[in-house]
Amino acid sequence: MAFMSTVRFNCVQPGLEPNEMSARYKAFVEMAKYAEEHGVAMVTLEEHHGAENGWSPSPMMMAGLVLGSTKTLAITISALLLPLHDPLRVAEDLAVLDLASGGRLTTVLGLGYRPEEYAQAGKDWKQRGKLMDECVDALLKGWTGEPFELRGTTVRVTPRPFTQPHPMVLIGGTSQLAARRAARFGLPMFAAAAVDGLEAYYYEQCKEQGTQGFFMDPGTDFASVHVAEDPEKAWSELGAHFFHEASVYHSWQTPDIKSSVHSNAGSVDELRAEGIYQVLTPEEAIERGTTFGSINVHPLVGGMPIDAGWESLRLYCEQVLPKLPG
Repeated sequence: MAFMSTVRFNCVQPGLEPNEMSARYKAFVEMAKYAEEHGVAMVTLEEHHGAENGWSPSPMMMAGLVLGSTKTLAITISALLLPLHDPLRVAEDLAVLDLASGGRLTTVLGLGYRPEEYAQAGKDWKQRGKLMDECVDALLKGWTGEPFELRGTTVRVTPRPFTQPHPMVLIGGTSQLAARRAARFGLPMFAAAAVDGLEAYYYEQCKEQGTQGFFMDPGTDFASVHVAEDPEKAWSELGAHFFHEASVYHSWQTPDIKSSVHSNAGSVDELRAEGIYQVLTPEEAIERGTTFGSINVHPLVGGMPIDAGWESLRLYCEQVLPKLPG
């Protein structure tokens, strides 16, 4: 299997100072372009709302910025919180992005797990499953280009997407309910964490529904990687940024939520010991990439200085990637 290189962006900026945030978004686009030029295969984006650090509220807009600035780079939104949106608007936006990029965007459709995000969007948290089903159904029907009924009105989505029969979308989640939803709609499933038995359950459900799909998860060895010549110095100078992201994400989680990036660390030292965030020398990154077949680089993590993010990305692209399998 070919080596998979991904770069993650969520443009977190504690304090939300507009000039700093502007610089961060500009850097994100430039970093994506640079990553493509050096052989990175994919950028990953995500969605949250109302976060005190500005955590990635507009992933489709971010995807458009990158797709318009690159020629081959693939993008995955993991995940788009579909029930928070108007499904016709999403169908149109994803169709346009799919057309303009020639099919380079993959979208994981997520239910979400924060009641406050539903409240902010004016959506009923208790109806989230019903909303999700309605929205997924609307996307799939909308992308046919034919009129269909939605909430008592005949509607139509145009233009039709480039990718047929529809843009690449997966159902996200770590529950059997999510697996049943994916199988029922005949869509692939992406689990946010490795869950025992879930893959087999998904395929059982596909067989029962008479549908076909595939199952993906990040595996048990997933980590966000920062590359540095001196990891001790990097942890000393940047550890607080890693911990900021990890602790904010932890504050959103409930016991029923599973995620490969969920940390339970109470300090920078505990976070380092956990291994979910790793600072590696170029040589260590080469070893990790050779062993696991993939690396997820996370420049700009937790609002770190942009220069430090560039240093990590350049080390990765110029000293690590050329020595990994093509």
